[in-house]
Amino acid sequence: MTGTTRSSEGLDARRRKLLFRSWHRGMREMDLILGSFADAQIGALTGDEIDQYEMLLEISDTDFLPMVTGERPVPPDLDCAVLQKILASRRTVTS
Repeated sequence: MTGTTRSSEGLDARRRKLLFRSWHRGMREMDLILGSFADAQIGALTGDEIDQYEMLLEISDTDFLPMVTGERPVPPDLDCAVLQKILASRRTVTS
């Protein structure tokens, strides 16, 4: 996979921006993890989940990747519904 498989057509401006940011992180591993998640879920996230996702995208790749891969525990203040969805999507891909 080399990039988004989802069109931003039909998404509001906020979701389009998040879809773009998910695929343009800077670290290819995070592009693939978050980009694939956004392709699959961005249209279905609730308003609260969009807020959570925006917060998660503010975390640097070097801090976020070890949490997503299980190398580092998730701090309680970052543990939220969207992070759990991201982790679940990773388990589905790696199973």
